[in-house]
Amino acid sequence: MIRFIARRVVSLALTLVVASAIIFLALEVVPGDPASIMLGVNAQPDTIAALKEELGLNVSRPARYFNWVAGMLHGDFGISYTYRTPVRDMIADRILISLPLAVYALLLSTAIAFPAGILAATRRGAVADVSIMGSTQLGIAIPNFWFAIILVAVFAIKLQWFPAGGFPGWQDGFIGGIKALTLPAVALALPQASILARVMRSSLLDTLGEDYIRTARAKGLTTRQSLWRHALRNALIPVLTIIGLQFSFLLAGAIIVENVFYLPGLGRLIFQGITQRDLIVVESVVMLLVFAVVMVTFIVDVAYAAVDPRLRKR
Repeated sequence: MIRFIARRVVSLALTLVVASAIIFLALEVVPGDPASIMLGVNAQPDTIAALKEELGLNVSRPARYFNWVAGMLHGDFGISYTYRTPVRDMIADRILISLPLAVYALLLSTAIAFPAGILAATRRGAVADVSIMGSTQLGIAIPNFWFAIILVAVFAIKLQWFPAGGFPGWQDGFIGGIKALTLPAVALALPQASILARVMRSSLLDTLGEDYIRTARAKGLTTRQSLWRHALRNALIPVLTIIGLQFSFLLAGAIIVENVFYLPGLGRLIFQGITQRDLIVVESVVMLLVFAVVMVTFIVDVAYAAVDPRLRKR
């Protein structure tokens, strides 16, 4: 087990190194000079040069890359070019919105997908199965930003049950914060619930066809008993993988939804950083999200190896 974990840690480190290099190079080739954009088109060359020196943009690209990586290793993500504040503080403020939103959406997705997938598997070929699979296909096909606009039109503008956008802040109360995150969480959760329900159905159907399930039925267990005692537990292995990946996606992939609802989260921070050419903000936030995705994958791999010793040899 220790050797398996060591291999995964090495793989994780290499992935982060490659990802950091790709992120840095991808943003470096984007046209436009941050100093020129900040000062405007009428700025004098000496003023631009002075600002570049202040921001650390007058050194070579390799030096900037190693300074950026070394700073992240010490918890220093640099200073925002636009806001002149530590990026670390900006991330700390925004993650208090993005993280609860991701958890909220994941809970909604799981609460919807598990009953739907189990019902579809146990009613294979019946009306319930066909209806659920048709609904999940629709949920996958509809873009979440379009669905978010529909939710705003119905539940915020027409019914006025939830706010149309913005975030009041957790200091104004937990209920107000949850109400502000409900529509964005639903917009993110339904497409993911559709995927998870289909995976749950397929995994459960495969498990129900195993020999040990037929043996359990032959020993006198009812269909319900064999489902809940044996089949469901073994069918959860691939489902848990999808849940882990979905959490990473919900944390890192909510840029469009956060912009639709004007939520000051990490996704909106990335969008603002791109439009303002604030490279250090974009690099640091994207790298943080990559780290979250890689860590979730690492935890899932280790959990699998703890449950199934055969996976430790891979």
